[in-house]
Amino acid sequence: MSKIYSIFFSACLFIASFSAYGQGNDVPVKTIPSLDVQRYLGTWYEIAKYPNWFQKKCASNTKAVYSARADGTLKVLNSCKTTEGEISEAEGTARQIGPKDSPKLEVRFAPSWLSFIPMVWGDYWVIDLDPQYQVAVVSDPRREYLWILSRTPQLDKKVYEDTLQRIQAQQFDVRKLESTPQVIAK
Repeated sequence: MSKIYSIFFSACLFIASFSAYGQGNDVPVKTIPSLDVQRYLGTWYEIAKYPNWFQKKCASNTKAVYSARADGTLKVLNSCKTTEGEISEAEGTARQIGPKDSPKLEVRFAPSWLSFIPMVWGDYWVIDLDPQYQVAVVSDPRREYLWILSRTPQLDKKVYEDTLQRIQAQQFDVRKLESTPQVIAK
């Protein structure tokens, strides 16, 4: 059984390194200058995202709730409604990387006993955020993942289009975005 785990982790490492190598974008992803984590806490609704394997069963009502833990990390509770109408939840942990106002975080949904393995932590970089902390865009340094988030389940069309322009200026392919059903206001 341990041989299977070794092969699995080796394959994941190979795929991750190949994926980072194959992106072909020389312009680094730019984060916001600073993040006030206390203002970022609370509920964020998914407006749109790049499709990914870990959200395949999500059909609608996707949201994340962030709360502070006593140890300085954040509790992350992701939930969505599946195509079968059930609520799917995943609890994770987030931690800031760097200074106290760093917009770069790492998130882990694997069990805590695996937290020493770097591959279980995923980059969570805040790359766009309005001054009122109402609309945020989150990605990673390789542009593999992208989420547009809002404090409300619906986002004004003009605000959405302005957000798309800013992330497109960061060389993200906005054509890959998948809207969360019935979220963007007409």
